[in-house]
Formats: sequence, structure tokens, C-alpha cells
Amino acid sequence: MQHVRLGDSGLKVSQIVLGCMSYGESSRGTHPWTLSEAESRPFFISAFEAGITTFDTADMYSDGTSEEFTGRMLGELAPRDQVEIATKVYWPTGSGPNDRGLSRKHIMAAIEASLRRLGTDYVDLYQIHRWDDETPIEETMEALHDVVKAGKARYIGASSMWAWQFAKAQHVAASNGWTRFVSMQDQYNLLQREEEREMHPLVADQGVGVLPWSPLARGRLTRPWGEETARTSTDEVTKSMYGQAEAADRAIVDAVGRVAEARGVSRAQVALAWVRQQPVVTAPIVGATKPHHLDDAVASLSLDLAPDELAALEAPYTPRNPEGF
Repeated sequence: MQHVRLGDSGLKVSQIVLGCMSYGESSRGTHPWTLSEAESRPFFISAFEAGITTFDTADMYSDGTSEEFTGRMLGELAPRDQVEIATKVYWPTGSGPNDRGLSRKHIMAAIEASLRRLGTDYVDLYQIHRWDDETPIEETMEALHDVVKAGKARYIGASSMWAWQFAKAQHVAASNGWTRFVSMQDQYNLLQREEEREMHPLVADQGVGVLPWSPLARGRLTRPWGEETARTSTDEVTKSMYGQAEAADRAIVDAVGRVAEARGVSRAQVALAWVRQQPVVTAPIVGATKPHHLDDAVASLSLDLAPDELAALEAPYTPRNPEGF
């Protein structure tokens, strides 16, 4: 597997990023479908054997246990400098009034807690999980800059927000000589392409890498329309998305199925290949709870969709409101 530069930064990441939200104590947090540490270990081993060296988690996943699992397993697999660890801050991690958001107080406490759970001295990419309306962006960007200068994070990134917010944050950082974001982690898939309108042109112009989350639309692009799984019935985030344009979404899912059948590959490979072939994308973040999930992700790197196939997949899309932030 090749490694690619994250935007214009010097950081190189694997072409597939393993998303670690699926790994953590199922009794903790809001993800009852997560895998235990013993169940998770084979996925980390398989990912590393396939050449995946970049792993994305967050402090709030399964009440911090995702970071604990990730740190322990990566510590067993490779020297620290041979993997790239990304984590995130914003969502509540406790019941106190300062246990959430992007205040200086919370960021400083959160990075220390994440490093402790991960069992490392630094993370390669420290991302704000969402925008914080209650904290001045100047306070947030200066705190993140101090985290980098203290050696606790090598780079910083952002996640789902409006393009004007991202532009404002970058401007504040540049104006003050602070560290700028090198990446945008946003939702991007065949069922949700609104980022193409403003965010993606902005980051392309500014040399910022894109690490899409949910490139398979929470699995909806991997199976025939209407099929449900244990996750779709329990994941509250999934329930709140992909309900705006049912006719168009069904047509897209059907188109994925036709291309997959004609190519003799899985639907997941087709959907991931489409994401990979978008010029602004650096590497998709892929979750895996079954062995074939990783197999499909790796296989998608060898699948190049032809112009007519890309057009068939994209044609049914209709405008809708951005979701997930």
C-alpha cells in the first residue's frame, strides 16, 4: 500500500485509514455494536499486515476505551514512529461544565487524557471533532498551537463544519503565526456530496488534505436498498441521516450494485473506489467489524472506475442539506 502526503504538509498517511470507532467497550458510551479488545485485535493485525499505518479514533468513542484499545494494540504491532495516530477533541468526556467543547481548559485536559489512554507521548494528528460556538476561535487555535509546540501533537486537523468556519480558523491561525489545520475530516460519499460545493474547493485551494468519514454511507452503499444491520438499528447518528432524498439515494445504491455486478466486485469496492478517485481526497477512513471489510478496502485501491461508470454513479444525485454536523 502506498503512502500519500496529507495535503501540503510533510505528513504521509496510508491510502486507507482504519477508523477505530468500532473498537471499544460496548457497555461504555453510545455504540453498543462495538467490538471488545479481543475481538478488535485481529483487525489491527490485518490492517497493519495490509500496509495500513494510519489509525483514527476520538476521546469520546466508547467513553475513551477506543483510545485505550488502539494504543495498546498499536504498541504491540510496531514501533511508535512507524504508525500515525489521529484522535479528536470536542464532545463531552465527563459531566463537568468544562468537560466538553474547544476551550483552552478542555483542550489542555483532553490532550493529556488522550495521550494517557493511548500510551504515547504524542499524536500525529489532533483534530477538533466539531466547531464550538461557545468558544472564540482565537482561544481554540492558540491552545492547539500550544499543544503542537509542547510536542504533544505533530499536526492539527478539523472535522465537519461550514466552509466559512474553516476559513475563519485558518485565517486566525495565519494572522497570529499559529499552527494551521492540515486536514479536513468530513462526511463524503455517493449519498452525501454537499462538501463539493464549498468545502472541497476551499481545501483544494489551501492545500489541505481530506480524510472522509463514512465513505460507505454507514454501510448503505454496501448492500441492496432496504437491508438493515444491527448497527443501523442502534446507531443514533445513522438514524438521523440519509433520509432527505430517498428516491435519489435508492437510484444511487442501485447504480453501485450494477457497476459492482458488471465488474465482478463488491459494492463496497465500487463506493470506495469512487471516493478515492475524487481529486481532493487524500485517504478515506474505513471502519471494519468483519474480515471482508478490510479486504474490500484494500481491493478498492486497485479498482479504477471508467468515466462512464463514474457518470452512472453520480447522475442520480440531488441536492440536499449537509448532514453530520
